[in-house]
Amino acid sequence: MTNIIVTFAKIEDAKRIKNILVKNGFCVSAVCTGGVQTLGMVDELHEGIIISGYRLSDMICIELKSELPAGFEMVVLASAQVLSECAGSDIMGLAMPLKVNELVNTINMMCQGLFRRKRKQSKKPCVRNEQDIAIINSAKCLLIERNKMTEEEAHRYLQKHSMDNGTNMVETAQMLLALK
Repeated sequence: MTNIIVTFAKIEDAKRIKNILVKNGFCVSAVCTGGVQTLGMVDELHEGIIISGYRLSDMICIELKSELPAGFEMVVLASAQVLSECAGSDIMGLAMPLKVNELVNTINMMCQGLFRRKRKQSKKPCVRNEQDIAIINSAKCLLIERNKMTEEEAHRYLQKHSMDNGTNMVETAQMLLALK
């Protein structure tokens, strides 16, 4: 589920957009009227989509976008003339008057993009620090000494048991060393 924050200067506008999204199966995490309020919500959510008007109660959308962390994308609903000012600022624009299917399709596309990006990041191998490497190597040495395994066999043993137990290799190595 993608976090969606709706931010407009007028709370009525924000609630209208929220209702459209909810009717179309999206879950709206928050409704805000200002950029500072939105940034407070962003800190709690870590990633998602901001749907905003051009001018908020305390800043404009370009200022808000510049403050957003990397995990957030932004859609601005405004007139075509105003949207031209947002060109080149990594902000998706939808021209008013708003067509509901355009909004729904755009949010759907952005949700799928966030999901793919998140899945791609989770497939990256984890980077271990020196302490973790030392713990794994100590556990391997213990297996080599005690069970007469090769280094490769000891590594596979730790790998297999970490997968079987649903733990990472460092935790498995720590458990093995604790049983020493």
